[in-house]
Amino acid sequence: MSLIEILNKLKWHEKYDFNKVIIWYINRPDGVNCIRGEQIKKIGKKFLETEGKYIPYHRIIKIEYEGEIIYKKS
Repeated sequence: MSLIEILNKLKWHEKYDFNKVIIWYINRPDGVNCIRGEQIKKIGKKFLETEGKYIPYHRIIKIEYEGEIIYKKS
């Protein structure tokens, strides 16, 4: 399953609450940061859109849901 498919499943599947998602990403030059699902405005084709920020998918290193790792970049 691709990263976009994982994000869309977490956002739209009735089983999940997207507000419980934590996405860890590399933010240059600051290092690793995280955002919560409720901060995401749009799941685009090449990036996540938040309030005034775009996060390219290649910078996402981990996705957690309720403390469980759903995705981890190898």
